[in-house]
Amino acid sequence: MELIPDDVNFGEFEHREEWHKVKAASSWLADVQDRFANPDVHQGDALPWSKVDGYRMRKSEVSVWFGINGHGKSMLLSQVMLQTIATGKRVVVCSMEMTPTKTMMRMVRQASCGDNPAPGYINKFHQWTDGRLWIYDHLGMVKPDKMLAVLRYCHTKLKADHVVVDSLMKCGMAPDDYGKQKAFVDGLCGVALETGMHIHLVAHARKGEKETDRLDKFDLKGSSEIADQVDNLLIVSRNKKKETDRDAKFADEPDAFLSVVKQRHGDWEGTAGLWYDQGSQSYLPAPNAPLIGVDL
Repeated sequence: MELIPDDVNFGEFEHREEWHKVKAASSWLADVQDRFANPDVHQGDALPWSKVDGYRMRKSEVSVWFGINGHGKSMLLSQVMLQTIATGKRVVVCSMEMTPTKTMMRMVRQASCGDNPAPGYINKFHQWTDGRLWIYDHLGMVKPDKMLAVLRYCHTKLKADHVVVDSLMKCGMAPDDYGKQKAFVDGLCGVALETGMHIHLVAHARKGEKETDRLDKFDLKGSSEIADQVDNLLIVSRNKKKETDRDAKFADEPDAFLSVVKQRHGDWEGTAGLWYDQGSQSYLPAPNAPLIGVDL
């Protein structure tokens, strides 16, 4: 009888299932050729405004949308998701801060380009969303592991292309628990890679001295490693100087700004000014630009 000695280093054999992931670099030849030959196919979904066409919502990525509380990040992201649905993509909205009724009221206003859609349009819009849009019916805190499970459900059962998680502070972590925040965002990135979905995480900005101060990527509230881990960082901010100062010099300025301050797999970073239409709760690329609705 031969005995297995106790001093063998068994650690190197614990994760043998990972061995197959080490491959020759040439294994990716076909994929690289395809991406060079068909760049448009792989560049991702566009936002509704051509002035930010340099940012794309690509498969298997995580984007963080952040800003000061009340500056319209959820409103803007609702419009982005609505227009993404209109291109044929499947979307799930997990808003733990707003009821499904209010979420749908906002979206139907954006789709109809008005503040008081006709009953017939409201009915037709809800029928149109079947098979295109789902809402996670939950308000309040969700444990991180459960949120990740919801995301996997969205992929497996609903075949979702995009999922919105609104917001980070509702995912069961204390504001100063940076370790849990890092682990959760790492989990989001893992689910995105595993499923091919694009995950949109809404987060808040650290409190600054003045609401009129312009934010940068270092103003993201929470662990600094959140910004390091995700693929894209976008800042949504209202032009508070224009709102509070009646000086004519601000009259022609945009009502809001969308800034792309990180894009790991894209070449463009920058800021675009947007104008807000109160009736439709939508953002426009220019003061007199036509409203962007949905042809049902």
